[in-house]
Amino acid sequence: MAHANIPSLSLDAPSIPARPADDAPLEPKFTAPPKELARKEPEVNKLFRMVMEHEASDLHLKVGQPPMMRIRGDIRRMKMRPLTQEDMERLLLTQLQPKHRKILDEEGGVDFSYVIGADECRFRVSLFKQRNCLSLVARRVNNSIPNFADLGLPPSIESLCNYPEGLVILAGVTGSGKSTTIASMIDYINGREPLHILTVEDPIEFTFSDKKAYINQREIGLDTRDWSKALKDAVRQDPDIILIGELRDVETFEAAVHAAETGHLVFGTIHAASSGTAINRILDLFPPEKHGAIRQALANNLKAVVAQKLIKGLKKGRVPTNEIMIVNPTIRKLISEGMDNKIPDAIRIGYLEGMVDFTENLRQLVERGDIDKAAALEVAPSPEQLKMAFKGIKVSAPGIL
Repeated sequence: MAHANIPSLSLDAPSIPARPADDAPLEPKFTAPPKELARKEPEVNKLFRMVMEHEASDLHLKVGQPPMMRIRGDIRRMKMRPLTQEDMERLLLTQLQPKHRKILDEEGGVDFSYVIGADECRFRVSLFKQRNCLSLVARRVNNSIPNFADLGLPPSIESLCNYPEGLVILAGVTGSGKSTTIASMIDYINGREPLHILTVEDPIEFTFSDKKAYINQREIGLDTRDWSKALKDAVRQDPDIILIGELRDVETFEAAVHAAETGHLVFGTIHAASSGTAINRILDLFPPEKHGAIRQALANNLKAVVAQKLIKGLKKGRVPTNEIMIVNPTIRKLISEGMDNKIPDAIRIGYLEGMVDFTENLRQLVERGDIDKAAALEVAPSPEQLKMAFKGIKVSAPGIL
């Protein structure tokens, strides 16, 4: 389709009608590219640079709406004209590699990494069709990898990086900061031990610089054909640590367990809201008759689950709150025997081993002044328990054995 007569997405385009002050359209400002790139940069980079300028977490583009960004957890519209399908095709399709265009055409959606300038900023992009039009959501990935203190993670997170083997899972819904936390853990190991770290990702988000360890990062579709091929190859590439971007199906989970059983430390992410639901999410991948064997595999190989949510902060935009479950003999028994409903109690009484539940972590974040009580109560699994914790009252755990 020719687009020669379609006007550029002007910053001076008519604004959309004003909203209440706290939801007013944002003035479009953007970080100027270096002079040597200014003439060469594609037009769509102007929108990505707006995200950088506003320090937003996500860019949203949809036909019929002006460009939008997520700032401090809220979607904000830019003071620009609504996008047309012709705009979307001109801005986005011209930037797709042939293989990505093929996936979009055949499957209706494609994920890929997008780099601004000379690695000034990276985005994880999902381009997809909806109602026969193009839409895009792009997550901004920080160039620098924050450390545990910068992220405000619980102190026991450090101990989870020291296992010689086994499986450590990061759980959370989309946009909960799992990738940032797991990158921080990998970089912590990178700076301390002379190991080989291998990552398999789709797409690569954070790029690591070799420190004491050296790191090979493989992207699905770019460096390897698919997950199956990458994970079969992984155990032959002499890794000490393997990062699997997402435990998304039977194949990736079985590969993770096999690697853990053969002496590797494996990190993986999963879409689940808590430690208990992470176990259920894994079981849901398999038919019921295999659940017993999967529970035994988890009991033998799982070392920890870190569940995470992001909430609005007082000192910075968003702050992680965590539940940390470390697999001790009690939790191993609960997993093996299918008593997942008692895992929250086991986490509460395991605080001396570094475990923490969401209620206690939220209390700590409020006490430190990182978040306010209203934000904490909004995401608390049990607001009543959190209110009691604010008053210094701890809920006693019933007998779990």
